[in-house]
Amino acid sequence: MDPLTFRRATTQDIPALLVLVTSAYRGDASRKGWTYEADLIDGQRLDADILHGDLSRADSVVLLGEREGDLVGCAHIAKDVGDRAYFGMFAVRPTGQSQGDGTRILAEAERLAVSEWASTVMTMTVIDVRDSLIAFYERRGYQRTGVQKPFHFDTRFGIPRRNDLQLEVLEKVLQHG
Repeated sequence: MDPLTFRRATTQDIPALLVLVTSAYRGDASRKGWTYEADLIDGQRLDADILHGDLSRADSVVLLGEREGDLVGCAHIAKDVGDRAYFGMFAVRPTGQSQGDGTRILAEAERLAVSEWASTVMTMTVIDVRDSLIAFYERRGYQRTGVQKPFHFDTRFGIPRRNDLQLEVLEKVLQHG
């Protein structure tokens, strides 16, 4: 398998990113992978205006993983408070999941956070009932912090099928050098 190459997204990538992120988490297409939220949330996973904001904000990078010019996955990282970085919008094409691409994209996002902002900690939020996804992150060094945040009941992020969803904060100490 050819290696992934990485680049920063531009506004021209917004349509492809919307398709990728939605297909990785929502609807029947998402069921071809293991990261889907289709049983928990309906509708879109990402809004074009929010994505445009992420692309134009200082200290914010939407990272693309590509293989031979085809979009395989993405992640958003942003400088957070102090020496922290935030990781989100992580998606890998459903038919390409479980092949190591997600691990490579996550590692590149961590490397960028260290090199761009000298981050020492990466944080993220995960829907608390996504046990297999939390386990994926734990195997890569992330730890549960015990901090929970309310789920955004905002149609720009989808329509929850249940009213008990929470976001759990995970974090990892990043390696420098």
